[in-house]
Amino acid sequence: MKKVLAAVTVSASLSMLAPAATASAAPPDPAPGGPQRPYEPDVEGTENLDSLTVTATRGAGRSVTIAFDRRSRAATGEVPAGARRFVFLFDRSVRFNPEAFPTCARTVIEKQGTKACPAGSRIGGGRGESANGQSQEVLAFNTRVGRLPGVLVVLPASGVILEQTFERVSDPYRADYRWALDEILPPTPVPPQDRAGTTRFQLSFGATRHHQGRTVGFAETDAEPEDRLTFGLWSEFVTGQVVLPTARTPLATAG
Repeated sequence: MKKVLAAVTVSASLSMLAPAATASAAPPDPAPGGPQRPYEPDVEGTENLDSLTVTATRGAGRSVTIAFDRRSRAATGEVPAGARRFVFLFDRSVRFNPEAFPTCARTVIEKQGTKACPAGSRIGGGRGESANGQSQEVLAFNTRVGRLPGVLVVLPASGVILEQTFERVSDPYRADYRWALDEILPPTPVPPQDRAGTTRFQLSFGATRHHQGRTVGFAETDAEPEDRLTFGLWSEFVTGQVVLPTARTPLATAG
């Protein structure tokens, strides 16, 4: 299984607002074969209105920095409903190379914090914002989730650690995408209807390192500058609502 992890970006992109879908019209699961979230019944709550902007910037060699910027608001003007799962979808030209980067285990972060992770294992980051105006840093580390390559998304200020696994997308997504990063938000003691969603979440992938005689990107692309790349963010909320905002963006060059 080839894994050339492609990185996070900096370029202007198109965003689309995806309306809430009914159960019959909901976008199908793009990565159904990965780890499964424990079942929770749907709860009553607000409809979330999500939009997505993505930038992709070519770096050294074939490396690319890919930056997702998701914004969410409640149709009722209240706090957005909490999430169950996010699946980040990457353009077919993007491939990942996690094997070229050191990994950091979840247990290391839980016991010693992110500073104990091996040098070179951090592969991205961003920020998360809530409806009350609070903002916190987000860090991303290369890892293994069981036997699968993956990413740890860490919010040090709140102690949250989320696991993402790399998976091939299923039909009907293969026309536009090849790889997905599947992120499960596990149930918590807080009742689902009381879990607040984020109003903005930024996450980028774009580390590089020297490996086997060349500069390797965690994410790489075969696309050429100004080629338009397609990205998506399949999202499921505690209400059962599923949305899929997408973005098409030209590949920019650093500098």
